[in-house]
This record gives sequence, C-alpha cells and structure tokens, in this order.
Amino acid sequence: MKHLRRDISARLSFLLLLAALAACVSTPDSARDSERTMKDVRAVLDAQAAAWNRGDIAGYMDGYERAETTTFISGDTVTRGWQTVLERYKQHYDSREKMGTLTFSELEIKPLSPFYAVATGRWQLARAEDTPHGRFTLLLRRTDAGWRIVLDTTTSA
Repeated sequence: MKHLRRDISARLSFLLLLAALAACVSTPDSARDSERTMKDVRAVLDAQAAAWNRGDIAGYMDGYERAETTTFISGDTVTRGWQTVLERYKQHYDSREKMGTLTFSELEIKPLSPFYAVATGRWQLARAEDTPHGRFTLLLRRTDAGWRIVLDTTTSA
C-alpha cells in the first residue's frame, strides 16, 4: 500500500511538472502578439485611406465588419449595420470632390485582448474648398477575415 501511494504521488508530481512546463512553453509572447496586432490594425487603416483616396467607398468599407451590429457614431447620430453605414457614406460623399484626400495622424493602437483592439487618432480631408478634420475612436475585432471595425465614433472639429 505504501508503495502504491508513493507511485501515485510520483506520477502526480510528474504530471504537475509536465503541466507547468507546457504552460511555460505555450505561453504566447504578448509583446510580439501586441506588435502584430498593432501592425495588422494599422494595415486596415492604411488600406481604408488608400481606398478612400482612389474614390472607392466600398473598398473603404472593407475595414468594417460586415454585420448588423457594426455601429458608426457621429455627432448625435448612431448608424447601425454595415450596409446602412455604407449607404450613409455614399450619401454624404457622392463625388470625388466631397471625398477629398483622407489622411490619418496621431494614430494610437492598443490591443485589449487577442480578439479586440482600440485605435484612436485624427482624420483630415484635404479638399479644394476646405479641410474638415476631427478625431476618431475605433473598436476593432479580430474576425476570420482579419481585423475589422465594429464600432466607430468620429467627431468633427
């Protein structure tokens, strides 16, 4: 009986040691994961600016999750649903002149978890007659298609 307890104790100790080693080996490098998330989110925003600047609103909208829960907030208006947000952009920016040239600056990207990140920054449109600008806060979610905006709060100065 004493031998059996010692054997069980030894096996249990060995299993705990293996579990501890596995935890150490499988722990993700959070700094590397954060850098990757920031790079991937930045790529989404860069692709959006490039699409906007070639007059491609549908391409710009590829940065948003194609879901009914996608939300855009500007001023006192809340727009829900990817398709509805697309239609809003098409209505407000129905010509290249109104679209102007989009730039993002002061961009800060903060990973919140392996599946969510927040991005904040400034936006500006350079147009012939004016240069509207403001700030934005984006909540992005990692989807099967990559990082996508699920909540966009944009203000104008």
